[in-house]
Amino acid sequence: MTTTTPAESAAGAHLGHVVFISAAAAMGGFLFGYDSAVINGAVTGIQRHFHVGSAETAFVVAIALLGSAAGAVAAGWLADRLGRVRTMLLAAVLFAISGVGSMFPPSVQVLGFWRVLGGIAIGIASVIAPTYIAEVSPPAYRGRLASFQQMAIVLGITVSQLANYALNQAAGGESTNHLAGIDAWRWMLGVEAVPAVIYGLMALAIPESPRFLIAAGREERARAVLTEVEGTGVDLDARVAEIRAVLHSAHKPQLGDLRGGRFGLLPIVWIGIGASVFQQFVGINVIFYYSSLLWQSVGINESNSLLISLSTSIINVIGTVVAMLLVDRIGRKPLALAGSTGMALALGAAAWAFSYRHGADGHATLPSLQGTVALVAAHVFVFCFAFSWGVVVWVLLGEMFPNRIRAVALSVAASAQWIANWAVTVSFPSLSNWDLSAAYVIYACFALLSIPFVAFCIRETRGRALEEMG
Repeated sequence: MTTTTPAESAAGAHLGHVVFISAAAAMGGFLFGYDSAVINGAVTGIQRHFHVGSAETAFVVAIALLGSAAGAVAAGWLADRLGRVRTMLLAAVLFAISGVGSMFPPSVQVLGFWRVLGGIAIGIASVIAPTYIAEVSPPAYRGRLASFQQMAIVLGITVSQLANYALNQAAGGESTNHLAGIDAWRWMLGVEAVPAVIYGLMALAIPESPRFLIAAGREERARAVLTEVEGTGVDLDARVAEIRAVLHSAHKPQLGDLRGGRFGLLPIVWIGIGASVFQQFVGINVIFYYSSLLWQSVGINESNSLLISLSTSIINVIGTVVAMLLVDRIGRKPLALAGSTGMALALGAAAWAFSYRHGADGHATLPSLQGTVALVAAHVFVFCFAFSWGVVVWVLLGEMFPNRIRAVALSVAASAQWIANWAVTVSFPSLSNWDLSAAYVIYACFALLSIPFVAFCIRETRGRALEEMG
């Protein structure tokens, strides 16, 4: 029989409030997902409007990811100096400016600039949300609450694909057609300003992290926030003393603090980087950034390709819900291992199906059987990623590092993730033109390699307090 501790009962009584502030922080993840994936619907219109090919397309899509890497590195520094909430507000402003700027670029190069600015906001949001949620969540619920980040990301992806499809249909099935005198693809990019404003307003409604408040000498406010999120049954003196002891035992985290071990960085930092890189090298963002072009390259028209993108986004949401239900019940490692296995099989099936593509660019097709296998494999791949690596990596990055280096280590790991994302994104158009099947063989190999990585390198963090991470 399972017993509930007084601390868990108190946390449960205040769970509704913790859910709200975690969801508000995770709104940055929604914008992260929206901004990342919205280009999928706009890319055909951008190609036609600016008369650019695969190289320029890769530039526009991937350049935001370099901005994301820079934003992820800066986020730890910003979070420790401005505070978590002010850093969220900065990200909201950058998202809004990027959305409006991307709507009216005079050239593809200027569009790239606005994409970089939005990428910086994505990088900041990718770090600040898991950091904040991990710091305000009671240990008994931290895994599920940390999963809000990934849920928000996949909802942002889904809403962006829904908006893209709706705008495409309203414009007669062509993203270069006009709506209210403006190209549909411009509307796709500009609508981001609306959730950016909502994010900023929600950030104004949540409290600062108690760990940041104690570090800043605002102990009374920290006690009030701890009462809000952990309940009146918690021994505040003990909790404040615990956090203060951890903070006082270490200086302000710097990049130099990550040095050590055999290969220049602490082993735990390499593990965080490895998890981030594997998450991207399975090719998940090919689906979210290029699926419109991918399906058009095998004979599906623009409108139906956007509909497929929407359906895979919905599968992504379903898989994320499954992960949220299981991450605190069965742990992080079992989910990651199951997901890696499923992804490897699905990617292998997709590689086999795409090997039957025939015809020249713009007129290529797949036989009926192989086309069906490719569609099913893509959806299975997304589901397996969503219930495992999509959630588990963000939960782990918020939990696995010792307190003394958490913010800066998370920044470095997230930056590595964006660089890996950029490498996959910028290489896919050329890889697909060369051999689409070979590209998916590469992604399948990385899915296979992730299995021993999880088995031998990842340590289970379920149910452990952040102060226990050493």
